[in-house]
Amino acid sequence: MNMFMKVAATATIALASVVAQAADAYPSKPIQLVIPYPPGGSADAIGRPLSAALARHMDANVILEYRAGAGGTIGTRHVARSKPDGYTLILALAAHSINPSLYPDLQYDAMKDFSPIGKVAELPLGIYLNADFPAKNLQELISYAKKKPGEITFSSAGNGNTTHLAAELFAHTAGIKIRHIPYKGGGAALKAVMGGDVSGMFDGSQTMNMVEGGRMRAIAFASKNRIASAPDVPTMEEAGLKDFIVSGWYGLLAPAGTSTDVINTLSKGLSAALEDPEFRKTVETMGYEVTPSTAEELGEHMSKEKKRWADVIAAVGAKVE
Repeated sequence: MNMFMKVAATATIALASVVAQAADAYPSKPIQLVIPYPPGGSADAIGRPLSAALARHMDANVILEYRAGAGGTIGTRHVARSKPDGYTLILALAAHSINPSLYPDLQYDAMKDFSPIGKVAELPLGIYLNADFPAKNLQELISYAKKKPGEITFSSAGNGNTTHLAAELFAHTAGIKIRHIPYKGGGAALKAVMGGDVSGMFDGSQTMNMVEGGRMRAIAFASKNRIASAPDVPTMEEAGLKDFIVSGWYGLLAPAGTSTDVINTLSKGLSAALEDPEFRKTVETMGYEVTPSTAEELGEHMSKEKKRWADVIAAVGAKVE
């Protein structure tokens, strides 16, 4: 081997070593976790403890960035266009699989433009009514709506949000008419119910603390079984509406093109974070069900949800107003 070849071979080995070290070094700078909704809602409630747990188990700073607007599509589009290096992630909600059927010009593909990392949790939804609303249970609510069509108002965390579609599906299934009032985030929608500006809303079991404070009433949960944090509240089926199950879900995604090594590192970090006792205690107390999964399982779940909600939206004629 002549001198030139030796120098070239040495340079190639050195470069490969540098590249390997750079890959092994991930993460070497703060990770940005985008929340595509305003502070105060369910995404924020789980995003904060998740970012802290990820930071502990990945030995990195994990910084929350709120990019709210247009049903979560603004923040989602930002992540889709971000560099696929593992330093910009998104906490995706069920709306991620709903929005393709509601927004004609997303400017991103909810499936192709993202690399799944893993599922985080689910949050069964229930119907909450203002404490002064006359209906005391699900059948009374349906009867009231049939006598006064369109008078009942349901708030939501925004157009296309699961809290919106759950209400539309409920009205369609029960054969009633309600008016949808979208708000900018779950916190604002919840305040509208408590303040009596709207009749009620669908929300997760974390809202039971408001019920215990006497400001709202929970009448049924759209879950298969009763919620551990609300054992006295019936399921929809127990209350008389069969086969009505709706849960919000949360998953961690990276931009498409993120390397397999980085995705694997993030998946391991996420798995450790979801087993973290402090994380579990925090989110389970609020009613979230921690549901770890592989990247492949999250991808399959997103695909199934996309089809499910496309069928629902077609059936109920839901639109972005």
